[in-house]
Amino acid sequence: MAAGTPRFYVDAALTPAGELVLPERVAHHLTRVLRRGVGDGIRLFDGRGSEVSAHIERSERRQVTARIEAPLTPMAESPLAVHLGQAISKGDRMDYAIQKAVELGVAAITPLYTEHGDVALKGERAAKKLAHWQGVAISACEQCGRATVPVIAPAMKLSEWLAARDEPARWVLHPGEASLASTTTIARAALLIGPEGGLGDSDLTAARYHGFAPLRLGPRILRTETAPVVALSLLQYLHGDLGY
Repeated sequence: MAAGTPRFYVDAALTPAGELVLPERVAHHLTRVLRRGVGDGIRLFDGRGSEVSAHIERSERRQVTARIEAPLTPMAESPLAVHLGQAISKGDRMDYAIQKAVELGVAAITPLYTEHGDVALKGERAAKKLAHWQGVAISACEQCGRATVPVIAPAMKLSEWLAARDEPARWVLHPGEASLASTTTIARAALLIGPEGGLGDSDLTAARYHGFAPLRLGPRILRTETAPVVALSLLQYLHGDLGY
């Protein structure tokens, strides 16, 4: 199957030789945006590590059906699993941080409420925002080739997230002496990124109490959506698969 074959996430069992009615989002993009029709090849992945080749079997006004052909060897996940705790930011900054973190191989993302954060999500608004962020992660996987979609956890207080951390390597973006380089193999890590105004004193105290080492990434102050890109790039280069 050609490298330019369209690739989509579907939350369904991918059984070789089986037929699958494509979700409306996928069907619309295939037929209305990409102008693909019956017989054209596609790639489908389930977000849990399985990927298959397929083709459009039927294209009707209200429904597009694909026939699954054969399993494909999915892209391997990075040997470094990073759990990103990202302070919630307004506008598209949070979307950008999630999108780029997924492209850079992050294993999980938890949006966080912090001392200086100015976003509060409750009830239906919180549920809609979580679904939107998960959609951002799915779209990033479709684009970058990952077959495993990182879970975007429901937003929580920083204190709760810190208390649940058991990764052997933990860093918080803040001026300090910590280094991402290490002579030992790191398989799991936690990375904490604060909001636009930075983490408050109480947040930093709590992070240090839970084993997070303060980390400075050069002399310039990075925006909250830029910091995870730089930190994850360095982590994946030093301990993951970015240098391969």
